[in-house]
Amino acid sequence: MPAEQTTVQDLSESELLARIFPRLNHSPGILLGPGDDAALIAAPDGRVLISIDTQTQDQDFRLEWKNGYRTTGYDVGWKAAAQNLSDINAMGGSATSLVVSLTMPPQTPVEWVEAFADGLTAAIIGLGAPDCSVAGGDLGRGSELAVTVAVVGTLGGVAPVLRSGAKPGDVVAVAGTLGRAAAGWALLESGFPMGSLDTEQRGLVERQCRPQPPLAAGPLAARAGATAMMDISDGLLRDGSRLAAASNVALDFDPVALKTHAVPLEPAAVLLGRDAMPWVLGGGEDHGLLATFPAGIQLPQGFTAIGSVQAVVEPPGSGVRIAGQAADTVGWDHFAD
Repeated sequence: MPAEQTTVQDLSESELLARIFPRLNHSPGILLGPGDDAALIAAPDGRVLISIDTQTQDQDFRLEWKNGYRTTGYDVGWKAAAQNLSDINAMGGSATSLVVSLTMPPQTPVEWVEAFADGLTAAIIGLGAPDCSVAGGDLGRGSELAVTVAVVGTLGGVAPVLRSGAKPGDVVAVAGTLGRAAAGWALLESGFPMGSLDTEQRGLVERQCRPQPPLAAGPLAARAGATAMMDISDGLLRDGSRLAAASNVALDFDPVALKTHAVPLEPAAVLLGRDAMPWVLGGGEDHGLLATFPAGIQLPQGFTAIGSVQAVVEPPGSGVRIAGQAADTVGWDHFAD
């Protein structure tokens, strides 16, 4: 680190906040934003959606990866916003505000913190949540970087789409991508430097660092009559098993439909000498949507069919199948070895 670089320990908390606040966007739903002990947020629907998520250094991201890529504050800010916006999207709602807690070592460069704020704002605007902004938060000192974001959202007058409403005969569909963030993770953890990757491979790395959840899809699905829905954060099969369990059904995936999601991953699979399908089935952090719809309706824009909902048969197993055969619930587990 250059000796002349300003770090957070060189500034007071007020001085650091003065660097952050101008970088945040402002939306009309925030009646009172950063600066007081609490924010004041409008709730015109009369109901509020709320969710929370945390990213921790060396658990959810690395500052420097094995292939030499250095995670920027912009990356961490973007991802923190994206994964939380996706949770509101998965209920059929739209995000209205974020509250952000940032813990960091004292030697963290101020430039990194400014980039973090820029990443938050860029994701909110770039992913299509213009009515959302950062309402406030907290700064703290710790031995490693950690970001916790709480998100508030509105349903806009419609009923929330839960995980528990899928029925036998429904169509299973996804919006967004599958496996790209997982392929990006594998490239980051490989021995192939970023400079040696082609355009497609670098695009997969970007999907890991800056996910692209389809934020328009959630409200569209709710209005189209989706019977169940959830964010795919831990992998299609693991999250699919959760939806199946909540609805007391089984999800049967079509291998031909899933194969189409593997095609964009082939450049990475060839380079690494791996099969792309495990990324499709078990890779999380694309933050697409898994949803079920009544048979015969036109799927809303952005959704493609990948299977059907079946009745549970004994033994129930995991609740997820591929072409009728029980599938292992591979995917991300925060507490697995």
